[in-house]
Amino acid sequence: MTEYVIQRLGHLGDGIAAGPFFAPMTLPGEVVTGTPVGQTLTDIRIVKPSENRVAAPCRHFKACGGCQLQHASDEYVADFKMGVVKASLDAHGIETVFKPIQTSPPQSRRRATFAAKRTKKGAMAGFHGRGSDVVIEIPDCKLLDPAVLAAIPIAEQLAIMGTSRKAPLAVTVTTSRAGLDISVQNGKALDGPLRQELAHLCDSLGLARLTWDGDVIAMRTPPIQRFGVAKVTPPPGAFLQATPQGEASLVTAVREAVGSARHVIDLFAGCGTFSLPLAENAEVHAVEGDVLMTAALDHGWRMAKGLKPVTFEARDLFRRPLLPDELAKTDAVVLDPPRAGAEAQVAEIVTAMPPVVAYVSCNPVTFARDAAVLIAAGYALNWVQVVDQFRWSSHVELAAQFTAPEVKRKRK
Repeated sequence: MTEYVIQRLGHLGDGIAAGPFFAPMTLPGEVVTGTPVGQTLTDIRIVKPSENRVAAPCRHFKACGGCQLQHASDEYVADFKMGVVKASLDAHGIETVFKPIQTSPPQSRRRATFAAKRTKKGAMAGFHGRGSDVVIEIPDCKLLDPAVLAAIPIAEQLAIMGTSRKAPLAVTVTTSRAGLDISVQNGKALDGPLRQELAHLCDSLGLARLTWDGDVIAMRTPPIQRFGVAKVTPPPGAFLQATPQGEASLVTAVREAVGSARHVIDLFAGCGTFSLPLAENAEVHAVEGDVLMTAALDHGWRMAKGLKPVTFEARDLFRRPLLPDELAKTDAVVLDPPRAGAEAQVAEIVTAMPPVVAYVSCNPVTFARDAAVLIAAGYALNWVQVVDQFRWSSHVELAAQFTAPEVKRKRK
């Protein structure tokens, strides 16, 4: 068979050989054989392995699509993720200081969405297979928090109750301080008997909350998440950082970036991941597009003790970014946009020039694009903190600090 030399890793974690051909579960420098199917190599055999190759810690790795990089050493994965961020910045000619990467440990993912379907003998639940819609069972997953992994039988019960053999459920399981918070999508239509059966299941299993296609079936006790000293009950399916350790790393970085700011505007604030910890030392105005999330943030602040004032606003920041006059009096802006970045909002920020911008990103490409705009306006990118809370995947997150020139601060 034809031999191929893997030249580099792509942004999805696949090895890339000349052609280009994409080779899953390979590493740069390796010599492999394989059968080309379009631009993908199949039936891959490693002829010459990389020194960075290790035995995958999870027995499900080859079949499961949940992880892409378990065949690489931890040191290599860390360097790869740092390199992804550096390459994105290099494309815009941007240099900065990189803090050491923060990586979440195994079995720390506090949230997962299982595919659950009925079978001839009952039901099965797990993740989709690599590059397919086939459901792969994952009883020994090394990624998930044990409490999340233990919910697989619950997902199977839900499939038996609420779906056909043709339509798998999406069962999202989240740990909370009060127990499991489970949200189901793609289930059959609710009727009286199904609602009653689901409510009984929630009670008998001691779930904190069970939601069915957006309809809260039962809430035995609020599924609380803690942000700083505040206790927040997010709406069903609301965004939450993937691991407690990853969240802590990002919060620490944002605290450092904001520094001694007395007034902070938190944009794309969610349920208060950053707003509420920052309110221990600063007044915060939180802006988020989802009204249910802002309500959860507000309730968490009102029930907490010792926090400074927190105001909130439900607003679509893509269509209606905060304008310069709304940004003019703040000491620091926190940005935590989705993968699309914050292009419209950054355009207003560079007009107002608030002293500090703390930027949290889950997409190095759009981060670099927005960073280039900030730097062109006069901001300095002082440092970047890369955070790997999606262990063994190609996904990477970061936090960064931008500061405005001193001369522009004095003009404010």
